[in-house]
Amino acid sequence: MVQTNKIVEFPGRDGGVVEAFEQTLAGIDLFDGLNKQELAAVEQRCRWRIFAPHQQIIDRESPSRDVFFVIRGKVRIVNYSFSGRGITLDELNEGSYFGELSAIDSQPRSARVVSISESLIGSMAQKHFLETLEEHPKMALHVMAHLSQLLRSANQRIMDLSTLGANNRVHADLLRQISELGIESGPATLDPVPVHNDIASRVSTTRETVARVMNDLARRGIVEKQGAALYIKDVERLRDMVEEVRGE
Repeated sequence: MVQTNKIVEFPGRDGGVVEAFEQTLAGIDLFDGLNKQELAAVEQRCRWRIFAPHQQIIDRESPSRDVFFVIRGKVRIVNYSFSGRGITLDELNEGSYFGELSAIDSQPRSARVVSISESLIGSMAQKHFLETLEEHPKMALHVMAHLSQLLRSANQRIMDLSTLGANNRVHADLLRQISELGIESGPATLDPVPVHNDIASRVSTTRETVARVMNDLARRGIVEKQGAALYIKDVERLRDMVEEVRGE
């Protein structure tokens, strides 16, 4: 369903009060350097659509070349093995964008993207995206930095898969989630509790292994479940466990 109204209503996060969201790119990091007039001009080049939870946004090998912006909600980038097992490559929150690889090199999509929650997604055709980058060079630099970050993350993931055991990969994934919150030391809270299946998909192991590692961390007093959240009591201790195995 394509939305034409400027304001879109979603159920509240607590399932009660309705939340209203504007069809705007103002919250997307890529457009931070644009003034209001420039942003409005770019928004005119976009289409807007609401995706239901678990609905596919783009498929692997799709000929689509659009770039997508997560205005509201959360999406998962995933591929599937020959046996059908899902491998999560990344999860993107509000303010993120995806699809720029195909827009830049005109090659088929390298992964499938599905919505995790009900999501408001803006999209821009390849032609308009490339024109916008030409008009705003700082945006092009932002995309270059973003692609560099993706490459570094992929390199780290390859190293972890090649050198760490399954237990250690679970530790590393928890540490990554904490780092994304900007927390480097002391306690941290992951809310909601990370889903075991999701962690297993990211680190190429089983849900049972993740559950066993979590129970071990709880016995060692490193993590503790508090209601719907996971409380990490000692981030530095968790980091030491990962770095010791990595040899850092």
